[in-house]
Amino acid sequence: MASLVSSQPPTEQIPSFKLILVGDGGAGKTTFLKRHLTGEFEELYEPTIGVQVRPLLFVTNRGRILFNCWDTSGQEKVGGLRDAYYVHGSCAIIMFDVTCKSSYKNVSRWYEDICRVCDLRIPMVLCGNKVDVNKRQVKPHHVTFHKTKANLDYCEMSAKGNYNVDKPFLYLARKLLDDPDIVFLQGPAMEAPEVEMTDIDQQQKQYETEIAAAGHGSNPTTDR
Repeated sequence: MASLVSSQPPTEQIPSFKLILVGDGGAGKTTFLKRHLTGEFEELYEPTIGVQVRPLLFVTNRGRILFNCWDTSGQEKVGGLRDAYYVHGSCAIIMFDVTCKSSYKNVSRWYEDICRVCDLRIPMVLCGNKVDVNKRQVKPHHVTFHKTKANLDYCEMSAKGNYNVDKPFLYLARKLLDDPDIVFLQGPAMEAPEVEMTDIDQQQKQYETEIAAAGHGSNPTTDR
């Protein structure tokens, strides 16, 4: 399948946005981006030091859109240094690990940090990663933080299972370009998933139905 992310530098003027990617260490932020960049899934966890900027160029039915993704460290020792990384942020992804309750508890802190530095109205997506794990600790009904935030959507995903990995970018593209009809024309050129989602597919579909019924989260049947 053709790649969703183009490796060629753009030759025309295209919309470009600074995307801030935050969340606790080990939530899967860097692995998530590498899935789009190389197609590979990286099992070994190596903490990000400071920040790494990774450009992702997406092809849509309205042309191309560039996200300059600022992959920030989730380590506590970085502390206040992160504020400098957030300056002029256009959008954000806040990621937590559904197998780790503390990573979800810290979502409010990540959200408040971004809002303190950036425009309060920038679009954001809260991503619950690692839904491929059968014994998850944070169920969808536990995830309520986004429901009171007009600029925050929610998406369940698995970088390991290649599940919903494009949806955060699609939501942000639609919001940033003010066009709900934007779609990605091609699927990501990713390697085969490290884990098959079929074993938990029925349960996950039920979760997705609950999220959509709650009225504040990406609808899996219309957003693909």
